[in-house]
Amino acid sequence: MKYERTPRTPDAPSEVVQMPFSPEMVTVPVMEYPIPIRENFLRAARRDHPLWVPNALTDIKQVSGMELSRLPAEGQDTGRPPWGDDKRVDFTDDFGCVWTYVPEAGGAMLKPNHPPRLDDITRWEEEIVWPDLSKNDYIGAQRKFLRDNEGCEKVLHLNIGQSCTERLVALLGGYTEAMVAMAEEPEAVKDFLMAFARFTVDSFQRMTQLAKMDFVTFHDDWGTEKNTFFSSAMMEQIVYEPTKLIIDAIKESSAVFELHSCGNISRFVPYMIDMGVDFIQLQRRANDVPALKEKYGDKIGFNLGLEGVDVGAPIPPGQEMVELVHRTIDLYAAGGGFYTMTMTNEPQILWDVCQEVYWYSREYYEG
Repeated sequence: MKYERTPRTPDAPSEVVQMPFSPEMVTVPVMEYPIPIRENFLRAARRDHPLWVPNALTDIKQVSGMELSRLPAEGQDTGRPPWGDDKRVDFTDDFGCVWTYVPEAGGAMLKPNHPPRLDDITRWEEEIVWPDLSKNDYIGAQRKFLRDNEGCEKVLHLNIGQSCTERLVALLGGYTEAMVAMAEEPEAVKDFLMAFARFTVDSFQRMTQLAKMDFVTFHDDWGTEKNTFFSSAMMEQIVYEPTKLIIDAIKESSAVFELHSCGNISRFVPYMIDMGVDFIQLQRRANDVPALKEKYGDKIGFNLGLEGVDVGAPIPPGQEMVELVHRTIDLYAAGGGFYTMTMTNEPQILWDVCQEVYWYSREYYEG
C-alpha cells in the first residue's frame, strides 16, 4: 500500500453532499488531488491517463433541470416525481402522463389502470401538447445557479431524464403498446421521436445558455434483463437518428455524454459508440460488463458501482470492502473510461470506501 488512507476523525477534511435521487445528506472525505477534479474526469472520459477513478459522490455535483429552468408559480405541479417521499404519490408530468411514485423502488411508474395520454401514434401531431418552454425563467435560474456555485471545482452533472423510447412508452401507456406501434407504424413513431428530439435539444440549450455543464446523462431503457425491447433493425430505422440528434447537440456544448439504459442491451453497444456516447450506465446483473470492457473499452467508458454488490445492497465493511474495491478497479479502470458511484447509509463504510476507491486507483494508475 503506497498511500495511507485517512481515518474518519472529527478533524479529517470532509464535506457534506447529497445522495443522488435522495434528500439524504452524507459526509464524505475531501481528498488531496494532484490535478483539478474536472481535468481528471475529462481524462477518464477521453481514456487519456486519468490519475484516479472518479467517484460520483466526491467528484461530481449533481444538478437538476429545475435548478437551471425555474418553473413558474411556486406550488405548481412541476411534473417531477417526489424523490425521497415515504409514501406513494401520484403526479402528472409536463406531457400530461400520470405517474405513481413508488418509494419501495425509489422511482416512478405509469399509474396502473389509468388511460394513456395517446392511444394512436398516428395522431400524435393533433393530440400532443408540447410543454411551453417560454414560461420558464431560464436566465434567472441560471444566474442564481452560477451565484450559488461560484468557485465549485467539481464536475457539474446534469441528469436530463426521459429520452426517446421512454417518452413513447409513457405517452402510449406501456411497453407493449409502444413496441406494437414501432412494429405497425414505424414512420409515425420515427416522426414523433424526431419532433421529441428537437424539443429536447431546445430544452437543453435553454438550460445551458449561461450555466455550461461538464457532464450530461440521458435515460432511455432499451431492454429487459433477457434481451432488448426492439430489434437492431428498429434501432437503425427508428431510434438511432433522433437519439444521435440529441447526443450531437449535447456534445456540441462540450459536455461529456452518458447514456443510462436498463436491461440486457449488449447488442446495442456498437450503436452507442457510433452515436458518440462517452459513458454507458448499465445494469451489471443483466450485462457481462467485464466482457464489454474487454471488447469495447478503448471506444467507450462505463459507470458502475462496486463489482459484486447489487444496486441497493449493503456494502460490507473492512477487508471484504477493500477486496471489492480492488476487484472493481482491476476489472474496469484500465486505460481510463471508468467512474464509479459508491452509495451506502453507513457513515464509516461510506468514508472507508471513498478513501479506498481514490487511493487504490491512484496506486493502480501509478503502477
